[in-house]
This record gives sequence, C-alpha cells and structure tokens, in this order.
Amino acid sequence: MTLEQTQQTVDQWITTTGVRYFNELTNMAMLTEEVGEVARIIARQYGEQSFKESDKNKDLGDELADVLFVLICLANQTGVNLTEALARNLAKKTQRDSQRHQQNEKLRGPEAG
Repeated sequence: MTLEQTQQTVDQWITTTGVRYFNELTNMAMLTEEVGEVARIIARQYGEQSFKESDKNKDLGDELADVLFVLICLANQTGVNLTEALARNLAKKTQRDSQRHQQNEKLRGPEAG
C-alpha cells in the first residue's frame, strides 16, 4: 500500500466507521499519547526499565501503527500529501547531510553502538 493509498484508506475509515475526524488539537494530543506508549515499550524492551505486569502484552508494531494512524489523520485533515512531503523531506536531508554522516566517526566501526 502506498502512502497515498494509506491516506485514502484512513480517510474512508474515518468517514464511515469513525464518523468524523477529531479536531487537530485533539489529534495532536492523541499523537503525543501514542508516541508515549511506543516510548514505554522501547524503554522496557531495549532500555533499562523492567516490564510491569500491565505492559507485558503490549505490542510494539501495534503501537507504532497507532502513531502512524493518528499522524495520517493529521495529514489528511490539514491537507498534507505525505508522499510529496516525504519526497521533499528526503531530498532536503540528502542535500543537507550528503557528507555529514559519512564523516561522523561515531558511526564507524563496532565501537559505535
């Protein structure tokens, strides 16, 4: 599924099952909440925190999908074409960082981790 198709699919789901989009401020708050849930899993799975009993059945993929869903909602309701925005963003990063990462000693060798 392309980004464009994904935006259309989310829009169709919102207008049929979800009734309507939440307003932009509500969706921004929801995005922050969902990112926090991803952070919680990462901190426990890859960081130094241990899982609480209530965290043990959390699925990282599902939480990342929640983030993506709300992000797509925000894009749809603000008129952002994510395919075009991502292409522009990658071009900007490529131009800006064309040598930066290759010259970063911290990214070289096994000690860089």
